[in-house]
Amino acid sequence: MNEQLKFPAGTAFGSIGHPIRRKEDARLLTGKGRYTDDFNLEGQTYAAMVRSPHPHARIVRIDTAAAKAMKGVLLVLTGEDCKADALKPIPHSPVPSTHFDMKLTAKGGKPVFAGRHALLPADKVRHVGEPVAAVIAATRAQAMDAAEAVAVEYEELPYTVLTDDALAPGRAPLWDEAPDNVLVDCWFGDREKTDLAFAKAAHVVKSTFNIGRVTAVTMELRSALGDYDNATGRHTLYCGGGGAVKQKAEIAGILGLPPDKVRVLSYDIGGNFGSRNRPYVEYGIVVWAAGKLKRPVKYTATRSEAFLTDYQGRDLITTVEAAFDQGGRILAMRADNVSNVGSHCVSLSPLSKGSGLITGSYDIPAATLRSRAVFTNTMPTNAYRSSGRPEVTFAIERLMDMAADQIGMDRVKLRRKNLVRPKAMPYRNAVGMLYDSGTYEANMDLAMEIADVEGFKQRKREAKKRGRLLGLGISNYVESSIGAPKERTEITVKPDGSVDVVIGTQPSGQGHETSFAQVVADLIAVPVQAINVIIGDTDIVSVGGGSHSGRSMRHAGTVIVKAVPELIGKGQKIAALALGIDAGKIEFKDGRFSSQASNRSFDFLELAKEAERLAMPANLQGGLAVACDNEMHEPVFPNGCAICEIEIDPDTGLPTITRYAAVDDVGRCINPLIVHGQTHGGIAQGVGQAMWEQCYVDPSSGQPLTGSFMDYGMPHAHTLPSFKAEIVEVLSPTNPLGIKAGGEGGTTPALAVIVSAIVDALKDYGIRDFTMPATPYAIWQAIQQAKATTSGTGTDKR
Repeated sequence: MNEQLKFPAGTAFGSIGHPIRRKEDARLLTGKGRYTDDFNLEGQTYAAMVRSPHPHARIVRIDTAAAKAMKGVLLVLTGEDCKADALKPIPHSPVPSTHFDMKLTAKGGKPVFAGRHALLPADKVRHVGEPVAAVIAATRAQAMDAAEAVAVEYEELPYTVLTDDALAPGRAPLWDEAPDNVLVDCWFGDREKTDLAFAKAAHVVKSTFNIGRVTAVTMELRSALGDYDNATGRHTLYCGGGGAVKQKAEIAGILGLPPDKVRVLSYDIGGNFGSRNRPYVEYGIVVWAAGKLKRPVKYTATRSEAFLTDYQGRDLITTVEAAFDQGGRILAMRADNVSNVGSHCVSLSPLSKGSGLITGSYDIPAATLRSRAVFTNTMPTNAYRSSGRPEVTFAIERLMDMAADQIGMDRVKLRRKNLVRPKAMPYRNAVGMLYDSGTYEANMDLAMEIADVEGFKQRKREAKKRGRLLGLGISNYVESSIGAPKERTEITVKPDGSVDVVIGTQPSGQGHETSFAQVVADLIAVPVQAINVIIGDTDIVSVGGGSHSGRSMRHAGTVIVKAVPELIGKGQKIAALALGIDAGKIEFKDGRFSSQASNRSFDFLELAKEAERLAMPANLQGGLAVACDNEMHEPVFPNGCAICEIEIDPDTGLPTITRYAAVDDVGRCINPLIVHGQTHGGIAQGVGQAMWEQCYVDPSSGQPLTGSFMDYGMPHAHTLPSFKAEIVEVLSPTNPLGIKAGGEGGTTPALAVIVSAIVDALKDYGIRDFTMPATPYAIWQAIQQAKATTSGTGTDKR
């Protein structure tokens, strides 16, 4: 066990760091999961939404009479009903609020106006698919039929769907409070120092990148079930999300109720990736409707509704430029990041987190950043796996490739010259982020080794013989993990030989039930299989930040470590009672409570059973149980390197990934089997955006054109190679276990490394950049355009 791990005395027994198979898989794979749509209640009714066909329109009139007269219809709700019942907008609180987040403001340092996200709007619609009415009926079919009968009269308004257009003067505002559609406009860094560095630069490299929209495409469609207890006046919501405790506060806020009048049950979640970390209007609608009907109300989206109205990800335009000296050292950097938040500002996490990492893994002495966010008539964007970091990683890594080409230097050599050195850690970058630890150059060297970069030239020659183009891509990355600062655990060792661990994080496939159990198992020396991790019921889980920003393992591990000394102290007192000696003579060593004054000893499970027969004093009435809270604001900075090779058929444009290597520094790795799985999934998610995925909205009509899997490309097993992945463990000094994060590293460099490889394969055509997604048709088009441009010039070097 690494000496840097600050375990309480007498603990640390070897479960941490081992590839233990996930405890939860047997339950999930045999149909025993508890997903939202699995829950059904007596007397249950069904909700269907009436959605806007327009991107921007005033609501003139809603006629619900025909719908209300239809068979099975129990209730039809509109924005006027929201106003009549004094419902409040969803309290998204989009500006990150931990101590070390980038502080985003409106122009002049004013507070950010985020819009008002009503359950049902009464004034106007601001994106295609926004619900304007909810129909509740006895069956789902009846609700859907009646929704078709709701007649809505609209007055169409001018709309804006593209980020660039939102910044153009004279565009119709979505909100009166933001007449120019700009909600965030602030600066970071040292402008004077940056300008001086650019003035003396030998080389300046500049480019603009448009990182488009994607959607999470979760396996489980979003669903919500609302219930109401007439006897207690208490509302219950069943729904999968990023954190039950936060959702409880949000639902109570919408309804204007004290928190104790709301209960949230959030158990298994079939995919999140950030898209479910903020509530949807349907969550509030089913709870509200259940209270009005005094019957349960359920809503489950169709796949088409999900494509239309799940919160979407990315959508950033960034202009970056870097100043280099004659030898290739970076002197300074400028960046202008513009985030498209859609019709309502749900989360500014992507803009904030990306803003703090514009310099990437590189030692850049000076930087200036302008961060802006704009409203458009599109679905709101939200945090999406690695929230904001893949976008800025794409920008700096593509810029490094372009700089190497412009300066005439090998791209690996250029990166090596500028990477932050281990001896510089902790390192404060030019916009204020303090990187905790890392060995960036060693990561790149390891990635090149496992990718066999030395053999690339030979493989390229062999590909050429087959009429194929082979390209090599490289991308370093650093990301940040902060997340909600508060976490709580309650640990109870029970006489039946089990240990209950209540925790406020919320898994959606990350293996919490296993990895959290491994930490507890090491600390109190009980089998992993004896530990029950309890999540998702706000009647049991009272505090917790949920799962986002790679926070779960770090926050859970830290609060568990903090709780164990008190649990050991209670164990010593109970053991003293059992042995009839003074508690000061009891020691906990090698997993057992013992004393030189007795030949008897107990492990935790034996002691809990022994405690059943003892008469406990008042201070030990709870037995072997402890509750502990922790608040932690310090960020950590996972980092690594990805390298891939892509082979392209120039006749069809078809790209094939032939090799992919990833090195990720996750700090202390609790379970490498789980972390490798997270890496593989993260790579697939990033590669999907780079090569296939795109939420496309037609600028000429404002209509989304990707409404099904017929229109939205996804990665499949046969389109990805077998990954080579290595885990690096440079422990973070910010928390007792040295944990950074392992769930997002696979995604963060994937966009950049794919495009880097494609551009490298096409460089003989004079192609120097490529806008995602790099579909076969887009690649074929680029080749044809390049051929037409260079025809007769002799510049085609293939």
